[in-house]
Amino acid sequence: MEKNRFYNDEKFLGSMSGRPLRILSEYLGPLSKLQKNNIQDTIVFFGSARINSKSDYYKKAEDLGYFKIDLLNVNIYEYVKNEAHLNTLLKRDPDWHLLLHKEIVQQLFHIHDHYDIVVQMQPRSIDQLAMVLAIIRPAKRSLLGESWQSIQKQVWLKPKDNSYYFKKSHAVSYAYAIIVQLNSLCELAESADA
Repeated sequence: MEKNRFYNDEKFLGSMSGRPLRILSEYLGPLSKLQKNNIQDTIVFFGSARINSKSDYYKKAEDLGYFKIDLLNVNIYEYVKNEAHLNTLLKRDPDWHLLLHKEIVQQLFHIHDHYDIVVQMQPRSIDQLAMVLAIIRPAKRSLLGESWQSIQKQVWLKPKDNSYYFKKSHAVSYAYAIIVQLNSLCELAESADA
């Protein structure tokens, strides 16, 4: 008789009871990567900590070549050389058809285990990719198979049962992070072919 494992139960993990596990994994996952890469010192920016972009400190950091990144997912920035390069990767139109290839999707942050959903939905814009990210969450999985228009009307609404869902701002930010990573992979392939 097979045992039910709660760590494999998406409904449980998406519930309020599973929230401590999600939070803990967001700490232990990056910690494991930092330790694996022998990184002992980091700088952390908290989302609510803001520095005026016109301040002397901000300007000095910028002059020294510093730029803000999401340290929880630092591996997606592995091939980003500097802020200008990051902006180039963000502005480059991605080849959306690459998301039809399992070997590509498996390399991408946050969607690597969800190829079936990505290929079924076939996003063609940042907004659509953000909706895919939201549908990966158990609270919105029921929208899978709906039209983009129907999904857009429902996907950003807070679930009545308070189950975990992606807020639009987070989903769009993560979608951009995926595009940076996808465009980095494209650049690497292009330089290997040259």
